[in-house]
Amino acid sequence: MPFSPSDLEDIRRQVAAFANERDWEQFHSVRNLLFAVMSELGEAAEIVRWSGDREPAVPEDKRQAWADELADVFILLVRLADRSGVDLSAAFAAKLAKAAKKYPVDQFKGSNRKYDEA
Repeated sequence: MPFSPSDLEDIRRQVAAFANERDWEQFHSVRNLLFAVMSELGEAAEIVRWSGDREPAVPEDKRQAWADELADVFILLVRLADRSGVDLSAAFAAKLAKAAKKYPVDQFKGSNRKYDEA
């Protein structure tokens, strides 16, 4: 299922073509892709695991590895959305609109509390 027209649709097409050229459709079940996203997030977490809250959170000598891991997560997330029939652009817009209603600026600016906490 194609995403709505945007740069993200171009990315979706590129990722799908990359997988199709390698005959990887057979391996890209929703379950496998979800686990792959989780694995790549774990690899990203490994880079900053002991950084604490210091700045910069990502040491300069690990910036490329960090970028690579985030790209892996992004590629797999786009693939997961595509294979599971989710228009990621539309889902993003809808979710951001829901979040704006749950977290109005006048009530939540500067606060880290959850919407259902007093």
